[in-house]
Amino acid sequence: MGDKSADRKIDYIEFNVADIGASKAFYGEAFGWTFTDYGPDYCEFQDGRLTGGFAKSDTVSAKGGPLVILFATDIEDAERRVKDAGGAIVAPVFSFPGGRRFHFADPDGYELAVWSDK
Repeated sequence: MGDKSADRKIDYIEFNVADIGASKAFYGEAFGWTFTDYGPDYCEFQDGRLTGGFAKSDTVSAKGGPLVILFATDIEDAERRVKDAGGAIVAPVFSFPGGRRFHFADPDGYELAVWSDK
């Protein structure tokens, strides 16, 4: 039957990536994610809250789609970690009602954001 509390909730996020090793290195260094490899063309990630995957693809299209937003208790530290891991800051930290956030592009060009309530 499945878990009814999971009904109609985000369950998994999958990124098509050019290089699984580079994606693991970036997200591992920037955010501390852990990984489970399922062969050379697929890797699952765990961030401690959500599970997703990296699928090897010759055609990576980072344009469009939903904006994935991560949470950080220390947004300046998160921004520094993204830069140190090789990410590109698309929009530096800015304030919005309820907190602050920044946007970055990962090595494949996916734009994500990080927010903090402080």
